[in-house]
Amino acid sequence: MDAFAVSIVAGLTLRRVTPRHTFRLAFHFGLFQCLMPIFGWLAGKEIEAFISAYDHWVAFLLLALVGGKMLLEAWKGESELGHADPTRGLLLVTLSLATSIDALAVGLSMAFMRVSVWGPAVVIGIVAGGLSAVGVTFGSRLGTRVGRWAELCGGSILIFIGVKIVVDHMAG
Repeated sequence: MDAFAVSIVAGLTLRRVTPRHTFRLAFHFGLFQCLMPIFGWLAGKEIEAFISAYDHWVAFLLLALVGGKMLLEAWKGESELGHADPTRGLLLVTLSLATSIDALAVGLSMAFMRVSVWGPAVVIGIVAGGLSAVGVTFGSRLGTRVGRWAELCGGSILIFIGVKIVVDHMAG
């Protein structure tokens, strides 16, 4: 669901979403969502204590930085709406990583339960990729109607998702 929400934000920030944008975002989000449980599963008990202690803060920091930058640009009137492409480069990798860190913990827990990660990881990746494609398309349609407010809304949503990750981790 985090990947879906961030995909909506990505669609909001693009003036026009092409099939190429949709593919890149869906592919990367799906790929990261598929690989992170595998990495967690392979790591097993070796890094559990370190990852579980900091994973939520890393996700929060990445999302807050990207969301904060969007808010700052929107408030200053220096919006890069249509120029900053969240489906390319370091921004794409950052968003992919931020939305998939929790999947690393899923892989760790699967290792402790001695359950195979391969089938679930593929399903997670396919579902995340599909929802990301739907999200970016929905966001682009919504973005054309709300204009500059789209970037304000998008930045706020990214920060909210980061806060939610931290709160959920602290509560559970």
